[in-house]
Amino acid sequence: MKDYEVDVLIVGGGTGGTAAAVSSRAMGQRVLVVEEFGAVGGQLTTQAVPPDEHPWIESTGCTASYRDFRNRVRNYYRKNRKLTPEALAAEKLNPGGGSVSKLCMEPEIGVAVLNEMLAGIPVICHAIPVSCEVEQDRITSVTFRGRLDGEQFTVKAAYVIDASECGSLLPLANAEYVTGAESQKETGEPHALEGAPEPDNVQAFTWCMVMGWDRTHGNHVIDRPQNYDYWRSYIPPLTPPWAGRLVDWHYCQPTTLRPLRAGFTGDKADYDFWRYRRIRCHETLGRDVDEASVMNWPQNDYLGGSILDKSPEEIEKHLRGAQELTLAMFYWLQTEAPRGDGGTGYPWLYPMPELSGNRMGLAQAPYIRESRRIRAMFTVTENHIGETCRPDGRAEKFADSVGIGFYRIDLHPSANGSNYIDIGSCRFQIPLRALIPVRIRNLIAGAKNIGTTHITNGCYRLHPVEWNIGEAAGLLAGYCNAEQCEVQQVGGSEEKIAEIQRLAAKRFIPLKWE
Repeated sequence: MKDYEVDVLIVGGGTGGTAAAVSSRAMGQRVLVVEEFGAVGGQLTTQAVPPDEHPWIESTGCTASYRDFRNRVRNYYRKNRKLTPEALAAEKLNPGGGSVSKLCMEPEIGVAVLNEMLAGIPVICHAIPVSCEVEQDRITSVTFRGRLDGEQFTVKAAYVIDASECGSLLPLANAEYVTGAESQKETGEPHALEGAPEPDNVQAFTWCMVMGWDRTHGNHVIDRPQNYDYWRSYIPPLTPPWAGRLVDWHYCQPTTLRPLRAGFTGDKADYDFWRYRRIRCHETLGRDVDEASVMNWPQNDYLGGSILDKSPEEIEKHLRGAQELTLAMFYWLQTEAPRGDGGTGYPWLYPMPELSGNRMGLAQAPYIRESRRIRAMFTVTENHIGETCRPDGRAEKFADSVGIGFYRIDLHPSANGSNYIDIGSCRFQIPLRALIPVRIRNLIAGAKNIGTTHITNGCYRLHPVEWNIGEAAGLLAGYCNAEQCEVQQVGGSEEKIAEIQRLAAKRFIPLKWE
């Protein structure tokens, strides 16, 4: 494979990386995206996670390009799928009718739309970074290895955006970074650890799965998954305690931790998990199509260990364990789950690899909630945005804002045994300095790896926020290349920050909540 030389290299073609590529190209840059998996989009697509968004997303609180993506998804359905009259008439069409989002979609449609938006930008899939050349605190080149053929290639770039799911470039570049949970002594946050920091205390990751509901109620029971007995009896060792076995209908309500019972439509349950992340529904496509839903539930959150800064063997063990857990939960649903009608099991559920893009209906990639995080020029803490830390109900105002977002501070149970931390936040801004590392002069964080803490990552990791981060990273890279300046020079200059904000305004990126 040939080597490349570009203005802006984007490592990771996920949600943030895609947005970074679009905005960098708009700045006139020669851009190359290198993605680990088989398609762009990350949590929007290859991880099969319907977008977690705030309540005002249809009218405000996101960038124009993210809104364009959402509109394109709806138009794609209208142009390419046979919709019911009601769905055709719906201005704000929710294709899957899921309750988690106003835009639950099939992953392949997200990929098609993002490919349209990236038209003309070269993207190399199935490749991971393996080494990095750094001279005088500048990354001069990154070498990648193909995951399918083992071939290596090198990319030279003036500026590099790490938009990978795990902050994979940071250790290769010897950049300063943080993993896991900080201590209160470090951050002063009410919900930080009272004792020493715990680098392995990261949120669970999840290997999502797309399930179909056979409307004819055929039998699709899969072979008994490997290690099913282990997962069937597994009780998470959490503090405060979990609601019992993990592979079960019962789970902890995130804010109160009281036990709840999930179920499917028509069951006597506290929450309908079928409709929760449904991505294909009869209301949109009619009764001649099977419905589909994504299993991304508390019950298949993998708590066996962190995959950050571990040996390849340990990482593979945990990734395989996450797949096993999801398949165990699916098999339990097919064969043992109590139904609302008094029966047992839903044998008519079946895996949908045609929607997930992977075998057994599993997503192409794991859903990683918590990445390595750069040591940034500025770190957002709970004290800046936490609801209980802000008596006036307003988040800290950042003079270097390059975007906005909102979500609860939603930390899933962690690999170190902590149960949910789910607390209120204020509508917040994204400070430019959080994208800028303390030392490496041409590196920009473009995804979940910005300067947040273990706590604030819980609300800066969601789809529209990651998109905004990536879009701002692309603008910063383009600006720095045009002006021949270092990223820290921008973060330390009110004048240069104002210029970045003018560029953001031209792209209709809101810088504050109205």
